[in-house]
This record gives sequence, C-alpha cells and structure tokens, in this order.
Amino acid sequence: MSLGPWQLIIIALVILVLFGRGRISEMMGDFGKGIKSFKQGMNEDESAQAKPTGSIEGPAVDASPEKQPGKTADRTD
Repeated sequence: MSLGPWQLIIIALVILVLFGRGRISEMMGDFGKGIKSFKQGMNEDESAQAKPTGSIEGPAVDASPEKQPGKTADRTD
C-alpha cells in the first residue's frame, strides 16, 4: 500500500493543525542549527587531527641509582 498525493496532503494538514505553523518552523530552525553545529564539530575534529601536537621532549634521563647525582649506590662488596 503506497501513499498517494492526496493522502500526503491530508497528513501534512493534520500535522499543521496539531502543531501550528510557528512550532513547525521553530523545530526546523532547531534542526538546522543542530546540523550546522554537527558539521562545525566534524571540521574542528579533522583540523585537530591534521595539526601536530607540538610537544617538546627533553633529554632522556637514566633513573638508575648509580647515575643519579648526590646519591650513592648500595654496593655489597
């Protein structure tokens, strides 16, 4: 069973009567804002992945007790 043009017109009129023209336009405006926000978020995500993080690494540090200044290694001779 398919919907013909007259059935679609009747459904549209019933929706218009139930919600009113102002409410439908408000919902469509909110829907458009949501899509715009989603696209903007996707573009920000793609640009964040393309940019390097720019982290600066210091020299490698050996944490062994023999090489730490001011500490003596426990040796058993």
